Amino acid sequence: MTGQGAAWAERALESVLERTRRTAAEVGSRFPLYAEPDTGRWTTTARGSWTGGFWAGLLWLRARATGDPADRAAACAATRGLEFWTDQDTATRGLIFWYGTAPADDCPAAAGLRTRAAQACLSAYDSRLGLVPWGGAFGGPRLLARADGVPGLVPLLAGAGADGRAAAHRMLVRQLGLCLAEDPPRPAWQSRPDGGWAAHPEPAPGWSRTAAWLLLAASDGLHRASGDRRLALGAPVDRLVALRLGEAARPVPRACGEDPAAPVDTSAAAIEAVAALKLAALADAAGRYEDAARLAGRGRQVLGELCAAHLSVPGDRGRPAGMLLDGCYDAERGLAVRHELIWGDFFLALGLAILTGLVGPFDC
Repeated sequence: MTGQGAAWAERALESVLERTRRTAAEVGSRFPLYAEPDTGRWTTTARGSWTGGFWAGLLWLRARATGDPADRAAACAATRGLEFWTDQDTATRGLIFWYGTAPADDCPAAAGLRTRAAQACLSAYDSRLGLVPWGGAFGGPRLLARADGVPGLVPLLAGAGADGRAAAHRMLVRQLGLCLAEDPPRPAWQSRPDGGWAAHPEPAPGWSRTAAWLLLAASDGLHRASGDRRLALGAPVDRLVALRLGEAARPVPRACGEDPAAPVDTSAAAIEAVAALKLAALADAAGRYEDAARLAGRGRQVLGELCAAHLSVPGDRGRPAGMLLDGCYDAERGLAVRHELIWGDFFLALGLAILTGLVGPFDC
């Protein structure tokens, strides 16, 4: 995959990373969450919530691109700011600590924090449920299985030795089985006292990031699996690929199924593009060259669409350049439905970094 990008990808990545520089100057020690589409003004959090790792990850990608010690120091500072979440009861520690530390280039502090977080998540693994439960850190039912509780957590757990690799695989198989039990996939399930699972209403089926998060987690799981474990993931991954990475699938999904009145969600598209590039690298390594070319083409197509139609440019209505617009945080609640989202920026930058060879498909 290295170096298969084009001039447009290099320009787009430069624009997103320049936007990152301006964002860092604006937010200081706080963590950006989402930005107003007309002004680019960020809503921020003190501790980063479940999205803090994406801000740290963006700063690490910028540091890799520039080689500037000041950029590296800023990335280190943001990563240290994630420490609060190490022992918090939430499966989103996978999102926080994998994407907040994996892009770090030879940073002992980031590596140490990742190791601590992996051990904490392994301790939280519930063998009865077959996963790390959603947790109570953000309120609501604790014993949930949610699609957004798996990405990041798969590679994070896999770094915690043999027990961690086994837990990561069982969790991924359990989550895929639950979500794909319905059509469209249902993103959330609640544990019942009898050991079974009941459908949970939020997020609702048709949520744009369900397949995106599952594809991302599955690609990382396949990368770390072999033998029977890899075989167990084959059919679910094929179904997800057919659902979202086929020629007939919209490059940018709607936030709520196929409702024509619903906003689109560019953040889901960016996640799917990264997953497509990861799966393409796996297919290429396995000698499945036609699949590899098709998946890589899909990843480039989606990234190209995002950059051509949804990335702000200089002089664009007075707002900053490099904003990935039209991300939808929460359509059901009407929260930030056409905004720049920090995880959308991160996955767009990561996809472009893979295309241009700045990072490898499985570096983060």
